[in-house]
Amino acid sequence: MLPFSFLVGYIGQNHLGNGSSVGFSPELCLNCSPRAGRSLPGPRGEAAAPGAACPAAPHEQGTGYPCWGARGAQCPPPPPKKKPFGASELFSQEPFSTRPPGRRPPRSLRCLVTSPRAAVWRPKRSGPVPGAMLDPDSGLSLTIARIVRRLQGSSLHSQLERQARVSLHKPEIKLESLKEDIKDFLKTSGWEKKLQNAVYSELNVFPSPCHPAAPPEHMKEPLAYMRKAQGSWEKRILKSLNSMCTELSIPLAQKRPASEQKELLNKWNEMGTDEPDLSLFRPVYAPKDFLEVLMNLRNPNYENGEQPSFRNHLGLIQVPLKVKDIPELKEDFSELGLNTGQLGIDDSAQVPPEFFENEHVRVGQKVLAEQDSAAAQQYVRQGCPTALRADLWALILNISNQPEDILYYEQLKSNVIQYDLLVDSLIYKVLLCFSRDTSVLEHFTYSSATPPKSYIRGKLGIEEYAVFYPPNGVIPFHGFSMYVAPLCFLYHEPSKLYQIFREMYVRFFFRLHSISSHPSGIVSLCLLFETLLQTHLPQLFYHLREIGAQPLRISFKWMVRAFSGYLATDQLLLLWDRILGYNSLEILAVLAAAVFAFRAVNLMEVTSLAAAEAVLADLSTLKVMPLLQIFLFATVT
Repeated sequence: MLPFSFLVGYIGQNHLGNGSSVGFSPELCLNCSPRAGRSLPGPRGEAAAPGAACPAAPHEQGTGYPCWGARGAQCPPPPPKKKPFGASELFSQEPFSTRPPGRRPPRSLRCLVTSPRAAVWRPKRSGPVPGAMLDPDSGLSLTIARIVRRLQGSSLHSQLERQARVSLHKPEIKLESLKEDIKDFLKTSGWEKKLQNAVYSELNVFPSPCHPAAPPEHMKEPLAYMRKAQGSWEKRILKSLNSMCTELSIPLAQKRPASEQKELLNKWNEMGTDEPDLSLFRPVYAPKDFLEVLMNLRNPNYENGEQPSFRNHLGLIQVPLKVKDIPELKEDFSELGLNTGQLGIDDSAQVPPEFFENEHVRVGQKVLAEQDSAAAQQYVRQGCPTALRADLWALILNISNQPEDILYYEQLKSNVIQYDLLVDSLIYKVLLCFSRDTSVLEHFTYSSATPPKSYIRGKLGIEEYAVFYPPNGVIPFHGFSMYVAPLCFLYHEPSKLYQIFREMYVRFFFRLHSISSHPSGIVSLCLLFETLLQTHLPQLFYHLREIGAQPLRISFKWMVRAFSGYLATDQLLLLWDRILGYNSLEILAVLAAAVFAFRAVNLMEVTSLAAAEAVLADLSTLKVMPLLQIFLFATVT
């Protein structure tokens, strides 16, 4: 039987390497590493018994980081698994505990301030500094090993095994050339392309591997003060939810009565069209509350070190993160240049379709026929034709809506009908299923956020009785539904709509409401927006600041919602095309700055925050692509 690791290695070298010999060993030990996330039905690898000899090295020892031990090293006992969410355990729960843990997590670095103007970082112990980047070969090996481990328990794994077994009965498969013959069979039957798309999807979602010595929290967020700020923000959110729970005397979760279950099932397709009385429920938080937290972010090293520059004092964001300037943005978004055809500009009524649109549609149809995720991602940088957008987005996100995916959605729907959560009053339909989906928890491995926990009544503080609440670990905020609303224009099948939204969330949208130093995180987007305005529209920025109308106070809500609810639907979808195409949210900050540049003449005449907000109240008439092109490529730098 051809090892699955060989198959992924074959594709991984094509996608990750440059012809190097880095690949997989068929003996790579995957038995002693836990599999995270949802695994669909299908054959799995056999787990090694604790203490059994590991068949090969390097191997995983259940810590999430490679152990470069010698061949034959003993596997340690697997770590205890987190208690999965069980709906039957949520009849009644204690409110959230916001007490600090019993012991502090180990620190990998200690800051030694030697003078008021300098801060020197000293490693706590000898060896590689945690968080240090790996050399290319080591990083590639770790990336490949991680992808193999993740795909090992997927439905694609079982399908590939089944197809490989089927191929053995074909007369063209010869024993003396078994490996090459099976590779050719998988390639001609389309399975190589599916495996290639799965590998490419993993590369787009997960960050580059850190140094093996780095502690787990460094993968979530490398800056300690960012982690601390995110933790404090989460406590505020939990306190708000606890207060609502206490005031309304409603438990966090309870089983619905049979009559309510029947009523909910009957009106499932009409949900969202009714107008329930939600006057007693208030949003857990709004974007303006989140902005206040970001405004108070400070790097403690800068507090004791050199004074920040004059420019930094002008804006609301006071953290020293590296953001791109116009030349760097031009290079990154080169496909948006003035000499490149764009849907959103060159498909207007004034431009004959034979100049660009017809050819672009033909290329899009060919990309769909090839079923290549990488080609689709490159293609949508120039925009998606309306008729092809739904299929192209699904291809980029590697969503195929298999029967097991439909069944999984129905199981989530069943959980919604049986159990009532407090957060259900804040969301509708597709998001109800999202709140029950425990596979979303997996994104917390690379998110600075931590899923909140609740405890079974009477068992407060006992970890064995802790469950994540909501089950997906995401507490919705005011406007959260705007992340899914535009997708309803593209997908009519609920299960596929749900899968697309979930993948969009775990790739992009979670970064818009968590505190991190990631280039696509909301902190970096705010800083990028302010930097662009200060650099290229300094008079406008200073004028608005002087009248108490800081630009970020106006644009923040646009970026937090990815402009959903502010732009016309067709323009919003063109913007999201580029988010998917570039696998980045930085274009949100660029568009926000472009809007201010477009309305600069009117804004220079306002004398108050209310007047500035009135000038920018209606964005529904704006055209996204002309604004982006003018700001990026017609700006003198």
